[in-house]
Amino acid sequence: MTFTDLLTTWSENPGLSMFIWAMLIITAMYLGRSSAHHLISSLARSLRGVLRMTATSLTELESRMSKRNKQVILQEGRHETERAIERDFQRVNKIVERDLGAFPSIQRKVTDTINSIEQDYQNSNETPPSPPQWLEAVETISKIQRNGDSTVDQILANIQDSIEKAHDETIKAYRKSSLDKLNVLKKMLPSWRSLSSTLSEMDKSVTDLSERSEFIDKQMQVYEKIRAEDDMVARALTSSSMTQFFIATLILAIAIMGGVINFQLIALPMSEMVGGTSAIAGWRTADIAAMVIIMVEVAMGVFLLEALQITHLFEIIQTMDDKMRKRMVVVTLLILTILATVEASLAYMRDLLALDREALSQSLAGVATGNVEFRWIPSIGQMVMGFILPFALAFVAIPLESFIHSSRTVVGLVSSSIVRALIYVSRLAGQFIWQAGKVLTHAYDMIIFLPLSVEQLVKNARRDGYKESDIYVEQPEEMGGVKS
Repeated sequence: MTFTDLLTTWSENPGLSMFIWAMLIITAMYLGRSSAHHLISSLARSLRGVLRMTATSLTELESRMSKRNKQVILQEGRHETERAIERDFQRVNKIVERDLGAFPSIQRKVTDTINSIEQDYQNSNETPPSPPQWLEAVETISKIQRNGDSTVDQILANIQDSIEKAHDETIKAYRKSSLDKLNVLKKMLPSWRSLSSTLSEMDKSVTDLSERSEFIDKQMQVYEKIRAEDDMVARALTSSSMTQFFIATLILAIAIMGGVINFQLIALPMSEMVGGTSAIAGWRTADIAAMVIIMVEVAMGVFLLEALQITHLFEIIQTMDDKMRKRMVVVTLLILTILATVEASLAYMRDLLALDREALSQSLAGVATGNVEFRWIPSIGQMVMGFILPFALAFVAIPLESFIHSSRTVVGLVSSSIVRALIYVSRLAGQFIWQAGKVLTHAYDMIIFLPLSVEQLVKNARRDGYKESDIYVEQPEEMGGVKS
């Protein structure tokens, strides 16, 4: 039966038939109004309950995730703080052993030398000796009146000459003694400067030790706050972890671009070595070989930094003894140097292959080939790049470690944000469904507004009739009322 046949079921006139169908549908909806309202309300209430239960479950999940993220952040911060405090204690130990271990003997040596220099300095600055007592007698004799006596004049002249000679000899001896003492002080000047330098270095060491102690105190305060699970420290560690994540991501992106450049340097000559037409699983063998070389270089760089204890990605390397780690440093550095040399050779080979291809294309095009001046400059540049890039990629372990440690925090924060968004969406959807049920109920009543209006009129008429009957019955007998 088609829609047209269904439309003309009651009459050949489509309008009349549609009117009959509308009346029948409205009548059916009117008769089932209570059940329909109950169905819509139950469905909306059920969906709202399911969404509210979902939001409650997601809220509990978000709470557990937040606590777990906080524990992870505090644990990571505690580990980093412990490592920082350990490094600072090692530095303090080195400062004490290197600079302050011999401090008592140096202090005694410095004190003795300073006392000796001070004594010599005081001796070099002593005042001239006072005139002897016999000078008073000489002065008395010099006051004797000569009265033209030649004998007295001769005696006085001899006395004067003797005194002058004695004075000159005394001055010469004093000057010689002072000069000798000044020469001694002059010879001690380098020692004085050395002592001054030693004291300056000791003062610098003590100052460094004091600054390091203050830094350790600050780290211990942070460590105590981490152990107390302080929220402010957790937020600071979260912010620091996110900063490290973005910085490490940027450095890794730069390293990836460097790896792409390195791949381009060795891909062409590798095709000549392993065959340019062979393939493994749809990939060119030359490309796979070039990528393997680059990955091995990165792996050797990671092992090298692990053996140097710069990074801490592998616990088994950290637990090795110093002798084994030194051997590992030598081996990984040797392998990395060999691979860098191989890459430099491949980069030079790439330049030669490019030159041969360019000459072949020119000869096929009928263009005379010529020697290009300064052709060796790009060759040397490619060789240098091929040798340096492996060592540059070796340091990718540092940002890789930061990325790995900080990604846990970032993933936890993103997951918590997603769960919070789902909670909001669940609550919003539940409220929307509840309101939509009310809207559907009112929309249902709007469709059957005609029978509802008739029903309301009948109810109002009955109510009015009941009110008039009650008023008539309650009137007293003298006013013509009749008791029921």
